[in-house]
Amino acid sequence: MILNRAIADGLAGRRLDDVLADLANISKTEARRIIDRGGCAVNRAMVRVASRAVKVGDLLTVGLMQAGEFKELLLGPQAIVYQDRDLLAVNKPSGVASQRTPYQLKGTLEYWVAEEFARQGIREPVRVIHRLDRGTSGLMLFPKQRQAAAYLSELFKQGTIQKRYLALVTGTPPAEQWCADGSIGKVGTSRYGVLAEGRAARTLLRCLATAGGRSLIEARPLTGRTHQIRVHLAAAGLPIVGDTTYGGAAAPRLLLHCSGLEFVGRDGRPLHLAAPPAADFVALCGDCWPVADDS
Repeated sequence: MILNRAIADGLAGRRLDDVLADLANISKTEARRIIDRGGCAVNRAMVRVASRAVKVGDLLTVGLMQAGEFKELLLGPQAIVYQDRDLLAVNKPSGVASQRTPYQLKGTLEYWVAEEFARQGIREPVRVIHRLDRGTSGLMLFPKQRQAAAYLSELFKQGTIQKRYLALVTGTPPAEQWCADGSIGKVGTSRYGVLAEGRAARTLLRCLATAGGRSLIEARPLTGRTHQIRVHLAAAGLPIVGDTTYGGAAAPRLLLHCSGLEFVGRDGRPLHLAAPPAADFVALCGDCWPVADDS
């Protein structure tokens, strides 16, 4: 839930963590954790200094989670695919939100990365510069400082980060390779489609294997539209397994995984990051896996 409170006379001059603990009926330790992880705003601006004194009339806004509503996200060290002084690359599991919301902080990848930053002594906020859908697994990049965030954001904006996805679909493609270039626009709540008036979108697609009426597809999006791969495959009559939003067969998870990112780092070094899909993805692929990966 979202707690909004205006600071009255009796609270003015006190520390932010003290005030938050009293108003939200939580421990001071939990109040500090919320503040440290960016879950508190004063006058609509995020505040990360627990010792800051509040003033009369300040508007305090904080996202509080209902006890037991969200599970902790527990990832082992193998989730970190790569890191250097600029960035942390993480293999996100399926079913996990990339970014926190006003109603959920814990249980998101953003929160886990904040905890990892704290473990490493990194005193920087977590900057989410790109996202994967909750059901999509795979590589996400988190910059460790502001200059790296600006650099990576520009790479994504210019489309100079090469992205590789794997998707298990129902059906057999009409060709081994093709390019989907239907423009994409919103057609409903959290739903997109190919529309003439939509935004330009291009995805390079290649069939890696076919068995039992299903195919394993490699997708390389050249643009970054919302649900782009999901929409382009569904429009081709090849809905992703587990993607019931776009007509896919029911499955325990969405069978879409970001397996590779390639780009030039801020120091000029080319980076080729790869993350294999989890065991559940491989198992659901059945006879479509393993495949010869000559990319």
